[in-house]
Formats: sequence, C-alpha cells, structure tokens
Amino acid sequence: MAREYSRTLRIGKLIQRELAQLIQGEIKDPRVGMVTVSDVEVTADLAHAKIYITVLGKSDSEESLAVLNRAAGFLKRELSRRLIMRAMPSLKFVYDDTLDKANRVSELINSSPKSEEKKDS
Repeated sequence: MAREYSRTLRIGKLIQRELAQLIQGEIKDPRVGMVTVSDVEVTADLAHAKIYITVLGKSDSEESLAVLNRAAGFLKRELSRRLIMRAMPSLKFVYDDTLDKANRVSELINSSPKSEEKKDS
C-alpha cells in the first residue's frame, strides 16, 4: 500500500522552499524579475527535479528562465550546502503558465454574451 505523502513529495516541497529563498537572496542578476517557485517535481530516483516558476510583473519570462537555467549549477551547489541529502537532483527550470491560462479563461468568461447581459441589468 502506497503512502499518501511520499518521500519525493516531501523532498520536492523542501527544495521548493529553499530555492525560493535562494533565488530571492542570492541571484543578483537584474534580468531575473519577481520569480515565484510554484511547484517542484522530483523523479522517483531523486536524480532530476523540474522546478516550475511563475514570473510576476512586466519581466520577460523567457529571459528569467534562461538566467535561472544557467544558474542551475550554482543553485544546486547552494542547495546541497543547506540540505542534508545523499545526492542532490539536477535542476531544470520550466515556466508555469497556469496563471496565464487562468487569466485567459477569466477574460473569456467576462466577454461572454451572458456576462454582458448581467452587466446591463
């Protein structure tokens, strides 16, 4: 019987918390805007971690993503200093477009004919 809260989920949440602090405090590159670590998926063998980020504000998300992927080695080294693990997974940063999709759905709902009728009433 599988556990409800697996080891990979716990490690993912721990990496998420520490990475958020590292990006905010240690990455001094001005091309990285207001970045939020929204989720971390760790493989079962703990060899790879996919980090989902959201870029807030008017910063270029592609540029922030490129900078973070270039800094992945530095961030992995800093994580290994903060966390006691036998092996630290390799880091791959991916843009999380959930917020963009939610905004698009909200715009579609607001522009629907029924919502226009409710505004007129």
